Amino acid sequence: MIFQLFKVFAKIGAFTLGGGYAMVPLIQSEVVDKKQWIEKDEFVDILAVAQSTPGALAINMASFIGYRKKGILGAVSATLGCILPSFLSILFIAMFFVRFMDREIVKKAFMGIRPAVAALIAFSVFKIAKTSRIKSVWYLVSVGAFAAVGFLKLDPIFVILISAFTGIIFAKRGE
Repeated sequence: MIFQLFKVFAKIGAFTLGGGYAMVPLIQSEVVDKKQWIEKDEFVDILAVAQSTPGALAINMASFIGYRKKGILGAVSATLGCILPSFLSILFIAMFFVRFMDREIVKKAFMGIRPAVAALIAFSVFKIAKTSRIKSVWYLVSVGAFAAVGFLKLDPIFVILISAFTGIIFAKRGE
């Protein structure tokens, strides 16, 4: 199981461009759908905790899932699997790719990757919302939080605190 954790998260780390949020659908596909290591509800909880704790989202998720399956050794194994491909990629880029970054074909390739990363993040939001069994009133909180951060430029921490307070109020009302 220790090597399996390493292998699964190394695959995720190797084939995901765009950072932690772009990795979420692949992590969910591997650990929830294929391996069935955790349930969908637990995945959403792990995602929420991983977002709330300092550090990179995907690394936090790998650590939590690894710990859930095999304790400290599982957490270390999953975390190493998650970061090793990125580390090796950065090392490779630092050694060789710097010479080619200004080439037009490389710039165009990265321009093509950007929309794919945005689509992966949007798909992740959709999939998580679908599996979270969120009541309709919570969608209003989500839209309000999005508007507060995106349009009103409020500090995300302030928006999270307001959302938590809203959750307490709605929970007391039984919604």
